[in-house]
Amino acid sequence: MNIPNHVAIILDGNGRWAKSKGMPRNYGHVQGAKNVEVICEEAYRMGISYLTVYAFSTENWNRPQDEVDALMKLLRNYMKTCLKTAAKNNMCVRVIGDKTRLDEDIRKRIDELEKATAENTGLHFQIALNYGGRDEIRRAAIRIAGLVKDGKLEADGITEELISAHLDTAGIPDPDLLIRTCNEERISNFLLWQLAYTEFYFTPVAWPDFTKAELEKAVEAYNHRDRKYGLVKEG
Repeated sequence: MNIPNHVAIILDGNGRWAKSKGMPRNYGHVQGAKNVEVICEEAYRMGISYLTVYAFSTENWNRPQDEVDALMKLLRNYMKTCLKTAAKNNMCVRVIGDKTRLDEDIRKRIDELEKATAENTGLHFQIALNYGGRDEIRRAAIRIAGLVKDGKLEADGITEELISAHLDTAGIPDPDLLIRTCNEERISNFLLWQLAYTEFYFTPVAWPDFTKAELEKAVEAYNHRDRKYGLVKEG
């Protein structure tokens, strides 16, 4: 079986999953966070080298304040857990997104996590926090415009490679496969630049119920797509 090098996942359905069980939405988020650890291990065992998950978008700040507060509390706890998991599994962790809106203690934990795992050679695990694809491109454009303004770059020297090098995902290969759970079929402002040639897989399974078997189904579906040299075959 051809294993995708980089899989991106939009973790959807935590709240609906909890509601279906008569539990509060935050319970779903807690179980969803636990499942991230499981799927990280299973992905690496399958031979996936890069895994990127959409954990908190720039639009998620618009959720009810109590839910946002609970998500931030969960994030704080997850940073501690992730550090232990990364050490156990030799996992290299990187957080993408605009970290400036996150509280200082969360930013500090992210910095500690990234530094502690930077030399690990196992799964490369990217967590998208306060992330939006349009915002990422906007921030990259500002940095590139600054280079032009300072005379360090000519405008006609702006290439696709240069733009990629100024995105949050610089140095990370584009995803081969995008998975979205819980029956939603949109990309919701996730990795807009990077998904240009990515295969999409949508499943009705809510994220807390997404298992190794479900990941294998997604990879099997990926194997039925007509691709050449990592891109969709044309013609």
